[in-house]
Order: sequence, then structure tokens, then C-alpha cells
Amino acid sequence: MPVQWTISHTDRLVVAVARDKVTVSDIERYFAGVTADGAMGYRKIFEITHTPEALSDENLRVLGARVVLYAQHGQVGPLAIVAASDRSFGQAKTFAAAATARRPLAIFRELHLAREWLDAQPAPDG
Repeated sequence: MPVQWTISHTDRLVVAVARDKVTVSDIERYFAGVTADGAMGYRKIFEITHTPEALSDENLRVLGARVVLYAQHGQVGPLAIVAASDRSFGQAKTFAAAATARRPLAIFRELHLAREWLDAQPAPDG
């Protein structure tokens, strides 16, 4: 599976890693899985450095718009995107520009910096 994730209900944290060729369907499957587990409002780390087959800018905008819809129907938690390569960093910026939900979102080149930032964000209630 190109996108794998773990959910810690105790920590209210989702950690996802995308590898290889990732499609819109893969990201939608991630959204559905996180939602089904009641974790859409949790803090999230999404690591996209190892995705050489980039999604198109249009697909990234569509996924960003999907996040906006999720936000309209419930809470979406803070998101730290880890994108160490220039290409993945550019993808993250395109997604972030489209995912204009009211929540903290930051892009990092290193996982430990993303985790430090995310740990400083308030965990959702509940």
C-alpha cells in the first residue's frame, strides 16, 4: 500500500508515510480510514519525501479541497507535512495552499522538527 498510517488514540496522533507511486485513490483511502477510526480531528504527521511519482498540481488541489469539506463537517487537526526533497516540498506547498481549513499546518524538511512542532500543538478534546 503506497500510504500507510498508524493511529494512537491515547496520544490523539496519526502518523502516515507515503512511498512510491501515490494516487488520489490512495490518499482518499487514507482520509476514509482515518475518518472511520474517529481520528480526523487528531494531530497528524504526513511524510511524503519518498514519493517520486508526484501527483499533479490539479490532483493536489482536489485533495486540498476535500480537506476543506472535511473541515466543514467536523474538526480537522493540526498537520505537519514532512517533505525533505525539493519536489515533495513543492507538492506540500501546493496542497497546503488548497487545504485552507482553519487548523495549524506546517511543512518541514526533517521529521524530528515536524514532531517537535506538532507536539507543541494542542491535542483535540475528547
